[in-house]
Amino acid sequence: MKKLFNWKFLLLFIVLIGGFLRFYNINSNPPSLNWDEAAWGYNAYSLGINGRDEFGRFLPHDYLESYGDFKPPVYAYLDVVPVKVFGLNEFAVRFPSAFLGTLAILLTFFLVEQIFYNSKKKKLIALSAAFFLSISPWHIMLSRGAFEANVANFFIILGVWAFLKAVRERKEYLYLSAVIFALTFYIFNTPRVVSPILVLLLAVIFRKSLWKIKKTVAFSAVLGFLVFLPTFGFLLTPQAGLRFKEVNIFSDVSVVRSANQEIANDNNSIISKALHNRRFLYAVDYVKHYFDNLNPNFLFIKGDPNTKFSTQNTGQMYIWDIGFFVLGILLVFRKREGYWWLVPLWLLVGIIPAATARETPHALRIESSLPMFQILVAYGFVYFYEWLKNKKFYKPAIILVVFLLLGNFIYFYHDLLYNYSYRYSQDWQFGYKEAFVYVKTIDKNYDSVRVTNALGRPYIYYLVYQKINPKYYRNNAIVTRDSFGFVSVEKVGKYYFPKVLEPVPSDKNALYIGIPGEVPESAKIIKKFYDLNGNLSLMAYTL
Repeated sequence: MKKLFNWKFLLLFIVLIGGFLRFYNINSNPPSLNWDEAAWGYNAYSLGINGRDEFGRFLPHDYLESYGDFKPPVYAYLDVVPVKVFGLNEFAVRFPSAFLGTLAILLTFFLVEQIFYNSKKKKLIALSAAFFLSISPWHIMLSRGAFEANVANFFIILGVWAFLKAVRERKEYLYLSAVIFALTFYIFNTPRVVSPILVLLLAVIFRKSLWKIKKTVAFSAVLGFLVFLPTFGFLLTPQAGLRFKEVNIFSDVSVVRSANQEIANDNNSIISKALHNRRFLYAVDYVKHYFDNLNPNFLFIKGDPNTKFSTQNTGQMYIWDIGFFVLGILLVFRKREGYWWLVPLWLLVGIIPAATARETPHALRIESSLPMFQILVAYGFVYFYEWLKNKKFYKPAIILVVFLLLGNFIYFYHDLLYNYSYRYSQDWQFGYKEAFVYVKTIDKNYDSVRVTNALGRPYIYYLVYQKINPKYYRNNAIVTRDSFGFVSVEKVGKYYFPKVLEPVPSDKNALYIGIPGEVPESAKIIKKFYDLNGNLSLMAYTL
């Protein structure tokens, strides 16, 4: 009993550490909401008032329209209560991601116990995996922002854990697994590929166990299908594929042009047509993009080039992780404990949808592969420790390992807390936050307010930071949609959001909010807004 209590105490301590790292100061770090976060917050705010989303759809179950993207809606629903309780602010908007990111640490422990169920070291591996996920730069960064991918990752882990629990212990958990996997279709786009593949792999590999509980399997399949059914029709519409068409490598016409040129250079020979067939070139391009996500520079050195997912000074994992990650891969294949094969398969499956995108590597789109990276590190670490503890140099070696780990972690977290926001506040559209809070105090003095689009999506910041009533917004907004489905809010009341900010001579009493390059020399500057690094971001002025 005492030993069991110690395991529980350690696990609780690890989860509390992870929760602190994810929640501490998330109201101001990241420094402001990016436009996707602002959209989640405002839709949650609107749903909490009258059950309608930003554009007036009542209890939408299939999508939320946002800047031409049609997002799965679950994050907004998860955010309704936090926004009600804490208000429409950064902490409330990010709460679901930080909270479920913390719970993912706890769930990782139980998942590892199921995977390596017959290992004598399963509890130590499980605790190590939970700890490494709790301090993971990758998982911390994605848990501190309102990223629906992070929520989806929690549900995928839960779905797999429930499946393993069902085939090993209680078959009723299969109902939970089926419902959870179906729900992932309502959370993020990536699980719409990852979840079916994982379910298929699990079904094939555990087919004998599932046959023994075939009635439960049948009811679970029906239950999962019923949960999935409401979104099925939407998945067949052009809107569902709009985002994919925008970012996928297969819409890159330069590949076709290159193929045609290469064939022409070889006088249309049969060999050239085979070698330079566009399908072959797209396949090669896909493989390249796939392995971009396993690039050591991405994983261990610099991280994702997108500053929202990485501090740029630390990889998605620590340099400390490299040796244990490699050792973990080798030992998992060598020892073959429990359902060892699930770890490498899950990791590889999690990258599949991200490899179709032009931007690779991409930490957000491959988050479905977590916590497999951390599990492999934990596996290598535990067996290294078991080998090391009988050696004469045990103590100095452990001190060195701990020193390197703490050094890596402190370097990352100190950089995140004290430098990150100052370096990259402009990437989080920080200027809009200060501008709209300030303009609210003086807009009664002007007939109109015209705001630049230069920083991206200004209307959503107006709605969030001035806490505009959704009914007023819907009744006073001018919304346009182009032939591709992209939505633009051009005006709300006396606030205008033109594509190009330029003087309107007929509007004599207008207040303008623009970037420095848009401000005429004759303008009267009312106030300047700066990013946290001191760079001039926006200027309020009149003509």
